[in-house]
Amino acid sequence: MSRLSILFARRYLFSAKSHSVINVISAVSVVAVGVPVAAMIILMSVFNGFAGLVDGMQSAFDADLEVQPREGKTFVVSSLPTDSIGSIEGVRAWSAALEQSALAEYNGRQVVVTVRGVDEHVGEVLPIEEHISSGAFELRLGEIEQACVGSSVAYRLGVRTFLDTPLNLYSPRRGEISTLLPIDAYTHRRTWPSGTFSISGDVDDAYILTTIELAQSLFDYDGRASSLMIDVEDGRSIERTREAVQTVVGEEFRVVTRLEQQAALYRIMKYEKWGIFFISLLVLIIASFSIVGSLAMLIIDKRDNIATLRAVGARTEFVRSIFAGEGALIGALGAVIGLVLGVGICLAQQHLGLIEMPGTTFVVQYYPVEMKLTDILLIMVAMATVTMAITQLTVRTMIRPTDTQNERKV
Repeated sequence: MSRLSILFARRYLFSAKSHSVINVISAVSVVAVGVPVAAMIILMSVFNGFAGLVDGMQSAFDADLEVQPREGKTFVVSSLPTDSIGSIEGVRAWSAALEQSALAEYNGRQVVVTVRGVDEHVGEVLPIEEHISSGAFELRLGEIEQACVGSSVAYRLGVRTFLDTPLNLYSPRRGEISTLLPIDAYTHRRTWPSGTFSISGDVDDAYILTTIELAQSLFDYDGRASSLMIDVEDGRSIERTREAVQTVVGEEFRVVTRLEQQAALYRIMKYEKWGIFFISLLVLIIASFSIVGSLAMLIIDKRDNIATLRAVGARTEFVRSIFAGEGALIGALGAVIGLVLGVGICLAQQHLGLIEMPGTTFVVQYYPVEMKLTDILLIMVAMATVTMAITQLTVRTMIRPTDTQNERKV
């Protein structure tokens, strides 16, 4: 596309005849392209915000790294070289945990839950205290072993954070069980609710946190754990730290990241994000067809100019490039308007909180927004590709080569 063709395109687009119907249609085309671009930026940013929110909530309950046995459900805690793990560069803290299903009973109400027993270092690995909704995160009061209950579990059981009613936990015994005395088929332990936490729907609806000693006694796993949770220092590479921990623990254990622990969740979030992108792209493609009408009317309106250009020897490709430049200018203006509008709305939502979340049960008051440069660049590339494809298709369809074989190049 030469400078001369761009000059013609600019002249046609910014014609002084502002009252012209073609100019009005061109302006509508610019807006029609800009609005979907802005919508794509806003939708992708909001989804990024929710993804970051979910990741933040998961980080409150799932550690950066987790050491698990390759065979079986549990391992002897003393079999792990925890001192060597703690000295690895990038490891800030570690905590052993034992997790298994049990039956919880409180004031006659019963719910199947997942009991996670944790040691005294859990506060250094997981920021659970930041998510306490009532009571306190205290798993031991002197000799009394306490429990912190997920908010949904607490609601179904009617749990109160007073030391007046015990929370009973039951777990099937392992090994031979007497059929004459069914009560002997279960191990029963009593604890006291100290508080409730609210992290995410799946966690709040299933988990009870207590001491690892109570969990070991309840599940008959003396001195054993199901995982070793590791917190990685900020700024450190989780992958490199994982490799270093794997080298220390050996092949009997596997070291997984938070992403691998919740692989299904993050995979669904990724698919949803790209689903939103392609649906928005379809809307952009449909909206970009307004350029077809604008270019078609402009070509019809300028047919005398086209005839004059051909009379002085202009080649068909040069004439086509003029109107292709017109379409490119419409797309560029729409992209700029959409970029400014989309980024502006996202910044306003980030700093001013223009739109609130419906209801009062969510963990944030306003819609979260997180803009990413890669997303914006991808949207701009997609918009440019769609605009140029539609423009070229329209121009080549409406401007046919002349019968003259010896066209002179302009």
